[in-house]
Amino acid sequence: MPRRNRADRPGAVSAVNRRVEAGGRQLAYRSIGEGTPLLLCSRFRGTMDSWDPAFLDALAGHGIRVIVFDPSGIGLSTGERSYNPLEMVEDLRDLAGALELGQVAVGGWSLGGMVAQAALARIPGLLSHVVLIGTAPPGPCARPAEQLYYDIATMPRCSLEDEAVLFFGGRSGKGLDAARRSAERMALREAGRSAEVPWEWAAAQLGDAPRQPLFPSDAVLAALRNTRIPVLHIGGGNDIGHPVENWYALSRQLPTLQVITFPTTGNAPHHHYPESVAAHLAVFLRGGGG
Repeated sequence: MPRRNRADRPGAVSAVNRRVEAGGRQLAYRSIGEGTPLLLCSRFRGTMDSWDPAFLDALAGHGIRVIVFDPSGIGLSTGERSYNPLEMVEDLRDLAGALELGQVAVGGWSLGGMVAQAALARIPGLLSHVVLIGTAPPGPCARPAEQLYYDIATMPRCSLEDEAVLFFGGRSGKGLDAARRSAERMALREAGRSAEVPWEWAAAQLGDAPRQPLFPSDAVLAALRNTRIPVLHIGGGNDIGHPVENWYALSRQLPTLQVITFPTTGNAPHHHYPESVAAHLAVFLRGGGG
């Protein structure tokens, strides 16, 4: 069979929903592009449809096979849902095994970034690289989240202006414009969308006020301090939920950590600047630990 040109391959908007059976449940996933495999774990209240297709397609354009999925019990996946990162690692293990990926790069956004960190402690042999986007490290934070983050993140439904505050650094001007463009791109997929995460359940998992620490895991912190696996964090300077200062505070303790900050955006630098973030990520996956 002749090899298809890249232009002929389905992009993120038209990627087919697929499923694998593992551990008595079905895990739903989509695969975009070909090349180095990268498994991406979604954010708090996120599903496969919470990723900007411009970012996923930009990664695919760099020779990366991007795999997004719904965690157990969420979206189109069956099973018992959990927002405990140490439990959610089982989805990574089972999906990578079912797809016979071998060693794989793992990435995660927000809550998904905590899952990717937990993988360092639970399944380090599976990982080649770890990519973190807008997430919190384990242990006490140098700068906690703002109350505004909890007020917005636990709403039944967020307005475009609220999403601009959370993800793009402000509810007006360039932040609002970037939020609108990203929302329009994500709305392009009309069929086969994942069900939304039940907001009452999600809000109960998060709580209504900042916690210290947000991600309490001595085992994960120890893994970050001792790993030889390259770790990259990409964050926004105006992230009110997962301030980037927490990563800089730990930078001398974490031997493989690289930190990139986009100063004027919020929790979704990869949606605000999809091509730029994808390019940074591709260089990281090619170059290793630096």
